[in-house]
Amino acid sequence: MVQSSEESELMRAVDTEIAHVWMVRTFLKHSDEAADDEELASVHRDLYDFMLALGPSWDANDATNYLKLARKKLSKLRRATELFVEIQPEVSGHMNFQMAARSLQNAVQRIHALLS
Repeated sequence: MVQSSEESELMRAVDTEIAHVWMVRTFLKHSDEAADDEELASVHRDLYDFMLALGPSWDANDATNYLKLARKKLSKLRRATELFVEIQPEVSGHMNFQMAARSLQNAVQRIHALLS
C-alpha cells in the first residue's frame, strides 16, 4: 500500500472530527427521544453507517481507501446532519440537543473542508 504522508495526516484529521460525530451519535442513540422518533433514529443510523464504512480502512492504516470512502459517503453524512439540525427543535429544545446539533454541524463542516 503506497500512500503519501499527506494522505495519512488527512486521514487522521478527518478521524479526529469523526470522534465528535461518534459522541453525538452515541448521545442520540441512547436518548429516550430516539425510541419515539423514526427520523431521529435514522440520523444516528446514518452517522453510524458513515463511520462503519471507514473502520476497516482505519484499522488497516489505508489512508487512500479511507479518504476515497469518506468522500463517497460524505453526502449521506451531510444529509443526516441537515436533517438533525432541522428536526432538533421539534425533538427537544433541551440544551443537550442544541449542543449536539451544533457539535455535529461543526464536525461535519470540518470534515467537508478537509475532504474538499
